[in-house]
Amino acid sequence: MEALLDSGATGLVMSLEFAKRQDFKLKKIERPIYVRNMDGSFNKERLIEHTVEVSIYYQGHREKIEINVIGGQKWSVILEMPWLAHHNPEIDWKTEKVRMTRCPEECGKQWRPKQRKPGWQKQKEKEAREEVRRK
Repeated sequence: MEALLDSGATGLVMSLEFAKRQDFKLKKIERPIYVRNMDGSFNKERLIEHTVEVSIYYQGHREKIEINVIGGQKWSVILEMPWLAHHNPEIDWKTEKVRMTRCPEECGKQWRPKQRKPGWQKQKEKEAREEVRRK
């Protein structure tokens, strides 16, 4: 399988179609995640409502991660900036070769990038802080 390395993406994402073809077990998430396109508009395809747990094996690199799933996409998997920064692969753009020579020692153990809080949760926390200040 090929994955898209996207330094502008902010999440690990797999297409729903690919997940179904590969028979991954979909895990329903508690709160759906709204997806924004590069221009800031909402993605009209779907919300992220599921994740899948996968194992990645590539050139001696090994890890188990959870990836968000979204439908209507042409690609199989997108690996995003926090993942790229954490693993710091050597990328030769001319030959299109990726080498996992600088992985941290914990590779092989489960790693999940720190997820940002959803907007609804940030708003709820802000309202709670404001309520405390008013008292």
